[in-house]
Formats: sequence, structure tokens, C-alpha cells
Amino acid sequence: MRPHRAFAPKLEPLLTLTGREAHHLADVLRARPGDAVTVFDGEGLEGRAVVRSVEDGVVELEVTETWPASREVPVPVVLYVALLKGDKLADVVRAATELGATKIIPLVCVHSVAKEMGEGKLLRLRRVALEAAKQSERTTIPEVLAPIPLSAIPPVEQGLVAHPGGSLRVRDILELSRPVALATGPEGGFSEDEMQILLERGFTPVTLGRRILRAETAPLALLSLVTAGEGV
Repeated sequence: MRPHRAFAPKLEPLLTLTGREAHHLADVLRARPGDAVTVFDGEGLEGRAVVRSVEDGVVELEVTETWPASREVPVPVVLYVALLKGDKLADVVRAATELGATKIIPLVCVHSVAKEMGEGKLLRLRRVALEAAKQSERTTIPEVLAPIPLSAIPPVEQGLVAHPGGSLRVRDILELSRPVALATGPEGGFSEDEMQILLERGFTPVTLGRRILRAETAPLALLSLVTAGEGV
């Protein structure tokens, strides 16, 4: 059985966990004094720890060893994903974290049903990314940024945009040595003007197959072609 996994912003010889991390270890995982725990700081440092005490919503850990670790993709992979209605964006963030995205940026698009995101939902998405990073044993936690208008996307070194009219396949144009930016649209797709902006910013339209994918499926299909299917 693998040790429990916990996040701490800074790995020190003695760690005091409170809040959600303590609750997860103590109440969900039922950690007890003497249990082994793997700790990580979300920036590439990992360690081995032992539970010293569990009481009153506080878990104390003794870190016995730390080491640099990486199970990350070798190049940055930024995912621009259109704002989605309901809880669909949380599902995308969870799976995108597991697939290796290094940054997730929601987009406000012409055809987006949702046009804004409250601070509470943004914080929840960041918690989803943290929990997914722990579950998938990532050593870094992807950034989840506040939504931006599509027109605010900066020029990219290598961009791929999922587009039903695209004919190029990811494997035919992807350069594994260069940072990658990915973009997928809302339920109604990108408008013609938005596609033009993306082209001007350095994105190339690519196909995800002959079928039309849902707005919450497309980002994960595109991301998996880059980080898993193409061996990044």
C-alpha cells in the first residue's frame, strides 16, 4: 500500500498541517501516529515523512528525507479552455491535471454560455487541481488562472486549436522540443473572428477525428494527444 500523500507549501523538518490537508489525512484517510506520508511542495520537491500526532484538526509530521522529483512533461503545456456551464470545467481541470497540463486558463468566448466566473468557483477549481495532482502523484500543481477574453491570448511559440474544419493531425505537426499552447472552444465553437485571432497568435487548426466532440471532451482529447499519445 502506498503512503498517503500530502501537500505543504514548504518542506521543513517539522510540518504542521491544518485545514483541508489535515482533515483529509486525519478524517478521510484515517492517518495515525507512526504512519508514513509522502509530502510535496508543488514545485518539484518531494519527501518522506512520519505522522507524529493527530489531534483537534491538526496533523504534525516529521520530514525525514527530501529529494527533487519530476513526473512532469518536459515542456510547458498551457491549456486555454472556453468557460463551460455548470460543473463541467471542474471535470476538465481534474482530468487536465492528471494528463499533465502545466497551466489552465479559461476563456470568455462569443458563444460561451457562461461569461464570468466568481472568486469562489476559481478557488474551487484550484482545489480540484491540487487534489488531482495528489491523486496522480504529480510533483507540481498546475496553475488555474482567472478567465480572460480570447483576444487577450498572447502570441505563442507553438499553438494547436481544435477545429472541426481542421485537416492536420497533431502527430504531423507537433514539435516535442517546444512549449505547447492548446485551445478548445465552447459549446457553439469559436466564431470566425476568434479563429482569426488564434491564427494570428500562432495557433494551427488540428482535427480530433471525424466525430464532433463535446466542449468538455475536446480539451482532454487534444491534451492527451500531446502529453500521452505523442509521448511527451
